[in-house]
Amino acid sequence: MASFIIEGGRRLNGQITPQGAKNEVLQIVCATLLTEEEVTIENIPDIADVNNLIQQLINMGVTVSRNGVGNYTFQAKNINLDYLESNEYIDGCAKLRGSVMFTGPLLARFGKAAMSRPGGDKIGRRRIDTHLIGLKKLGADFSFDEEMGTYIVKAKKLKGCHMLLDEASVTGTANIIMAAVLAEGTTVIYNAACEPYIQQLCKMLNRMGARISGIASNLLTIEGVKTLGGCTHRALPDMIEVGSFIGMAAMTSSEITIKDVSFENLGVIPDSFRRLGIYLEQRGDDIYIPSQEHYEIESFLDGSIMTLSDAPWPGLTPDLLSVLLVTAIQAKGSVLIHQKMFESRLFFVDKLIDMGAQILLCDPHRAVVIGHDHRFTLKPRSMSSPDIRAGIAMLIAAMSADGKSRIDNIEQIDRGYQNLEQRLNNLGAGITRS
Repeated sequence: MASFIIEGGRRLNGQITPQGAKNEVLQIVCATLLTEEEVTIENIPDIADVNNLIQQLINMGVTVSRNGVGNYTFQAKNINLDYLESNEYIDGCAKLRGSVMFTGPLLARFGKAAMSRPGGDKIGRRRIDTHLIGLKKLGADFSFDEEMGTYIVKAKKLKGCHMLLDEASVTGTANIIMAAVLAEGTTVIYNAACEPYIQQLCKMLNRMGARISGIASNLLTIEGVKTLGGCTHRALPDMIEVGSFIGMAAMTSSEITIKDVSFENLGVIPDSFRRLGIYLEQRGDDIYIPSQEHYEIESFLDGSIMTLSDAPWPGLTPDLLSVLLVTAIQAKGSVLIHQKMFESRLFFVDKLIDMGAQILLCDPHRAVVIGHDHRFTLKPRSMSSPDIRAGIAMLIAAMSADGKSRIDNIEQIDRGYQNLEQRLNNLGAGITRS
C-alpha cells in the first residue's frame, strides 16, 4: 500500500493542465467494441481505472496500439467470446466500476454479455437497475448466476422502443445508448443523462455512423444502424481535476492558472466556487486564480445559509462536493453541503474534524462547514483514503496544514488522478510517495 507524505503550508505558483476526463474515457473506450474498424482516442489519462479497463479489452482480444502520450488506437475485430464467460474476466470487471459499460456494446454486437457486480468507490448504494431495465426494454433477457455472482444478458435481436429512465444515470444512459445504436428501429430515451461526457459519447458514435439526435438534452432519439465504422475522437479535459485545482489554490492561498479547461463544458462548477467567495477569472479557455488570503461564503438573498448540493446535469456534479466541502474549511462563513446521491460519501469528514476543521455531520447526506477564515491552521494527521474524491479532499487539507501529514491507500487517488504528486510539486507542493 503506497502513501503520500505531504509537507503542508506551501504556496503553489504556476500553470497546470488538467488530464483527459476519466468519466468520459471510460465510456468511449467501451464504445470501441461496437465496430471492427480502428478507433483512435486522444487525451486518454494514464490512471489506474482507465489502464485496467484497457487491459480488460486486450484480454478479450481487442488490438490496442499506443501512438503517443495519451493517444491510443483500438480495433475490436477478433473478440474471444469464450473469455467473456471466464472467471478471470468476471473478477476483473468486479474490481472496476467502468466495466459495467462493456454490456451495451457486447450485447448489441454479439448478442450476449456478462455483467458482474461492478467495483469502484465504496460510497454507498450504486444500483444497476437502470442498466438492466433499459436493456430489457430493448429486448434483452437477463438472469443471475449465483455461483459466479454475475448477470448473464442475452438478446437475439435488439429492437428500438420508447423508454423513461427511472433515474438519470450517466453510466446507465451510456450503456443503453451503446446498445440502441445497433438496435433495429428507433429508440427514444426520456430522462437521459446529458452530462458533457454523454454528449461526447454521442458525438463520437455519430462520427462512427450512428444516428443520435437530441444531444445535450434529456430526450435522446436513436435511429438504429446495421454497422458502425472507425473514427478519431479527443476526450475533454477532466472537470473534476479542474475543480480540485481551484480548491487547492484557495486553501493554500496560491496563484495558479489552469490551462485549457474547456470552460464551456464546466457548467455551474466555476459559479459554485464563486459562491464560496473564491475569485477566479476566465482567460480565453484558461482559469486564473489569484492568491487570496480570505474568501467569504455568500448567503442566499433572504439571508439563509448557503447550500451546495449535487444534481443531474446541468446541476453540480456529485464528484466535486468533497472538494467544495474541504475548500469551505478556510472560508469565512458557513455552508451546508448536501450530498443527495450517495449516502456514504461524507463519512471521511471525521478525518478533517480531527485536523481541526469545524464540520457538523448532520446525517449521511448533509454536513455543515463553519469556516475558519484562515484564523486557524489545520493540524497535520495520518489518514487513509477511502475513495478517489475523499482522497483528493484529504490531500487538499494536508497541503494547507501546518506540518507533515500522511495519506495511506493512495491507490484510490491514483485511480482518478494522473502523476498527481509530480504535477503539483512542479507548482511548489511538497509531496513524496512512499
